[in-house]
Amino acid sequence: MFKKYSRIGLLVAASAIASTTGASAEGFKAENPQCIAPSNPGGGWDFICRTTAKYLFNLKVIEDSMQVTNMSGGGGGVAFAHVTKERNEDNNLIVAASMSTSARIAQGIYEGAEQDDVHFLATFGAEYGAIAVRADSPYTSLKQMMDDIVADPKSVGIAGGSSVGSFDHIKPMLVAREAGLADVTQMKYVSFDGGGEAMTGLLSGAVEALSGDFSEMLGFLESGDIRILTIMAPERLKNFPDISTAKEEGYDVVGANWRGLYMPAGATDEAKEFWKSAIMTLTQDPGFQAELEAAAIEPFNNFGDDMHKFVAGSIADVTKLSKEIGIIK
Repeated sequence: MFKKYSRIGLLVAASAIASTTGASAEGFKAENPQCIAPSNPGGGWDFICRTTAKYLFNLKVIEDSMQVTNMSGGGGGVAFAHVTKERNEDNNLIVAASMSTSARIAQGIYEGAEQDDVHFLATFGAEYGAIAVRADSPYTSLKQMMDDIVADPKSVGIAGGSSVGSFDHIKPMLVAREAGLADVTQMKYVSFDGGGEAMTGLLSGAVEALSGDFSEMLGFLESGDIRILTIMAPERLKNFPDISTAKEEGYDVVGANWRGLYMPAGATDEAKEFWKSAIMTLTQDPGFQAELEAAAIEPFNNFGDDMHKFVAGSIADVTKLSKEIGIIK
């Protein structure tokens, strides 16, 4: 299904690859830089900030170590409002963003928000969604779970690290629609503030399943705490060949989540150029790319005008898709 929406099924789109390196902008130098992760520790946004902060400092792109601040609430809305209303001219602030950020703007979850309220800096990766259960769950296949959901949509609680209508919510809805559920909005989705809390909900037994990004689940898969029923990729991942795809089980759904950053719209042009160049430098570092690969995140780079066009297209696509499945009118 995602193949119809090029910016949602991200990896079918062409990446805009940076051709220059170096984080320099005439007259600007980062001082006491900060990255806000709009969720609690343990999720994808937290990973973005901590990995970015680590490599920018290690590569000496910034002289001061970057403070990482977790600011959960409203599926990222608390952080978005904080940036736009209180720190709109902050030159030293960057914020983790993803498919969920553009989805919330599209669906009006960030009340009154528009793309240009912030300055979208870059994407640097994309990863596939997955559905997981506890290791001792009676569900051993995606089909078993979908059969139960079609029979009784409220019988299976599915956790996600973001709000109702988010990409974590949309992914299992698309699978359920493929399975034959007429009204996918009747599914039982339980929203948490971040992937870490959603995983806790799964492991505690509060829900039966978890919808999220594969990288957020990887450590728990390796520790034996969870079983991943499916990954929403076009084909099995090279490093995880035992995990079947949704398409293999008869559900033609591919879902990839972009990872990136935004900063205040009112920052200076020099600051915006500095941070764009900083992230471009980051993406060309072998160590950074190795860290993404270990987390099952594929390279997906957009900067400058390409980033603006990409986010605008993503918002348009989510709007169309959300209307199709009844999330918005």
